[in-house]
Amino acid sequence: MPEIIDVNFDFTTNTPGFWDNYWDNPMGRSACDPDSDSPMLKKYHMLLWSKQLPNHEDMKLEDGKSRDYLIWKNFRFGSDSITASFRYKRYDHIIKQVMAQLDDYKNFFETYTRKSYTIGGEIIFPKKKGSINQRRGCNHFIKDRFDLTLECIRKYYNHERSPLYDTLLENKEFFDLFVDFKGYVDFFFLQDLVTEDYSQVKLWLCNGIFDDNPLPKDENEYLKWISNEIEFVEKRNKRIKEAVEKCRILS
Repeated sequence: MPEIIDVNFDFTTNTPGFWDNYWDNPMGRSACDPDSDSPMLKKYHMLLWSKQLPNHEDMKLEDGKSRDYLIWKNFRFGSDSITASFRYKRYDHIIKQVMAQLDDYKNFFETYTRKSYTIGGEIIFPKKKGSINQRRGCNHFIKDRFDLTLECIRKYYNHERSPLYDTLLENKEFFDLFVDFKGYVDFFFLQDLVTEDYSQVKLWLCNGIFDDNPLPKDENEYLKWISNEIEFVEKRNKRIKEAVEKCRILS
């Protein structure tokens, strides 16, 4: 990773049309997605994850062009956002409560969006039909929460069942690259989302038992959720920056 990576770079600024008509929807919504449309995000993914894997292979990501995004060996990867704000119609009763509580809702969510679309808020998963990204988004017990997704990955490495176990098992070849849960966490700079001994995931909300709707129940839980997400993104950005600077010194 010898090249400079700006951990404060906002990928929405590199995504054509992202902010066009963003506030036509009162909750705020873009028709464009940095995960597929930001050239800088793709470049950063290629730089960050092209390195030695815990199984001692060297992953060298290449541009798969628009259809495949990134490729390596027989793997196809897509970019995925770690953060989620649940701003959709079936959840608008909570968003309306949040709107009423905030002095400047638009400024709050524009700041959140710009911070969440930095490299600390992004990761890659294998891209295919029925992908991890797709399944975690539609699973009733996950609802696109990355902290719960990581809990499922922890359980997978421990051979424990979870709502995503079958999906993760279908991606065994991918998870074998990291050997174990610690290898996966360290490779993707996710240490601030686990305990020091890697035995537990620090969930941003609820207990992770997977027996209830995991979305925030009221505006206070929602704002706590958003705060915990951004705190993690900022800590992960710091880790990434330190790793990149160390690499530049050694190269």
